[in-house]
Amino acid sequence: SLRVLDGAILVLCSVSGVQSQSITVDRQMRRYNVPCMAFINKCDRSGADPIHVSDMLRTSLGHNSVLMQIPIGLEGDHKGVVDLVSMKSFIFEGDNGETIIEGEIPADLLEEATTRRETMLDAVSMHCDDLMEAMLEENVTLEILEAAIRKVTIARQVTPVFMGSAYKNVGVQTLMNAVTKFLPD
Repeated sequence: SLRVLDGAILVLCSVSGVQSQSITVDRQMRRYNVPCMAFINKCDRSGADPIHVSDMLRTSLGHNSVLMQIPIGLEGDHKGVVDLVSMKSFIFEGDNGETIIEGEIPADLLEEATTRRETMLDAVSMHCDDLMEAMLEENVTLEILEAAIRKVTIARQVTPVFMGSAYKNVGVQTLMNAVTKFLPD
């Protein structure tokens, strides 16, 4: 069925990371040149390490994985994500994460978010001249950045990495928004 897809989301566990089935699915996505994003799930479980799983995506599967988000809390404290594209925080409240509170990045995560955003900008700009030009002119707008991420995702040059907890609906809404922005129509 991967032959007819326009795009896909590779779902990985934040505890166990890349597993044998992940390798099989990735092989099929490569064969049929399916653009994909990664979603690191189960960030609310004990032992969750989405940053390590993103690195595994790079080392085990050979993806140019680039974090688009960092978690706000892990394991039992996981309550949201910091979006590195818009530089905003998203906290998910309610029984099913239905209440989304968009706000400023928490002070304790601001330095990490800034550093990881620079890493993301560098990785994406390596494959997109428009973004590189905007970075040199210090004029990176949200529109330029989103267009660049879309371009490199569809070309399979970069695999954007998102994270959350599907069980608690944390980060799922931001993932769905990213699907509409970065994968083919």
